[in-house]
Amino acid sequence: MTEKQRTFHITTFGCQMNEHDSEIIAGMLTEQGLVQTDDRDSADIEIMNTCSVRENADKRFFGTLGQLKHRKERDPSFTVCVCGCMMQQQSVIDTLKAKYPWVDVVFGTHNIHEFPDLLERVHRENIRLTSIYPDMEEIVEGLPAKRLFRHKALVNIMYGCNNFCTYCIVPYTRGREKSRCPEAVLSEIRDLAADGVKEVMLLGQIVNSYKGDENTGFPELIRMINDVPGIERIRFMTSHPKDLSDGLIKAFTDCDKLCKNIHLPVQAGSDRILKRMNRHYDRAKYLELVDKLRDAVPGITISTDIIVGFPGETEEDFLDTLSLVERVRYDSAFTFLYSVRNGTPAAKYPDQIPEDVKHERFGRLVELVDSISAEKNLAYLGTVQDVLVEGPSKNDKLALAGRTDGFKLVNFRVEDNSGIDPADLAGKTVKVKITDAKTFSLFGEPVL
Repeated sequence: MTEKQRTFHITTFGCQMNEHDSEIIAGMLTEQGLVQTDDRDSADIEIMNTCSVRENADKRFFGTLGQLKHRKERDPSFTVCVCGCMMQQQSVIDTLKAKYPWVDVVFGTHNIHEFPDLLERVHRENIRLTSIYPDMEEIVEGLPAKRLFRHKALVNIMYGCNNFCTYCIVPYTRGREKSRCPEAVLSEIRDLAADGVKEVMLLGQIVNSYKGDENTGFPELIRMINDVPGIERIRFMTSHPKDLSDGLIKAFTDCDKLCKNIHLPVQAGSDRILKRMNRHYDRAKYLELVDKLRDAVPGITISTDIIVGFPGETEEDFLDTLSLVERVRYDSAFTFLYSVRNGTPAAKYPDQIPEDVKHERFGRLVELVDSISAEKNLAYLGTVQDVLVEGPSKNDKLALAGRTDGFKLVNFRVEDNSGIDPADLAGKTVKVKITDAKTFSLFGEPVL
């Protein structure tokens, strides 16, 4: 077998940042002549891109890694590579060396660009390699990416985080904030537009703290991207309430391509817990921002992150979170049970919440969030929405799926007698009349 015939499979845990890192890894290996496959069992190379934010991701990673031992024993040429945020923790590196000797390549979040060279050395010299940088020395531009979708793309505009929320490991695994220069971002997006991309998702650990140069903050960058021909939609993920400026709110009103949707993590509704989390805002400030957004952008959809069972959380604190959810009425929310992250201040707090209490509160929160989501989706019945089609629906092979400007998931079918090939609609914006509404999605009929 020649090197050009080797195949690779990528398993990605975590957020959009990890997804985009995996796209870059796939792009680099494809340029080297390797072929990506969806079948891990037949791949010559397995790459596991890890996330350190949640305990469940840790468990799934080690569980999957353990399953690869037997494959390695059967086929010594099978190459196992691990990367991502978990690799930036020395305790994880020590565990890999002690308990998982079948891992061939270990690299971190700051030297993804070196991976093809590391892989070549492993194959050429028959050795195992670990290469971890404590921080990103400089931003490496021009790396290729093999996108998941032809018509939409993830674009990193900054890396790292300076906030040090007491529960979060990200500043320790992704390093301090570094922003790409605006010219590099715009050049990438122009190239994407020329390649048929209609929608870009701007990424950063705290994307709205972007500072490309002394004259270009996040609102200014959005205005520049808004002028790029071919781009029809601009999104961003994830924002921090403390960096939600009046300038960014005005960009929503001035920039026609900026989608009327924002993910604004609140994490908790109690001022006491927010302070313990080191979130740099209180309940009143957060609600003021929500009101400003809705006054400026009627109909804007808002999603959030909420942590249940943070150390010291009382029933009163939790009720404050429930009341905030009722007040804001989120379109959707990512809800999490607090999990200890070794190396963070909160891991050492003595007043950890019992698991049964966390789970009971979690159930009440999810019930409230889902009921509000369902109610809000019902308001779309009978309306006609512009849906950017992504491709086949995951849950209905006969349907197509896409997103509205407000990031609502819409499924719809194209009738056989319409004369339209559904495959031709991917990447196009279609008007869909909403005929049914569920908690997490909408269903409709195309207006063709």
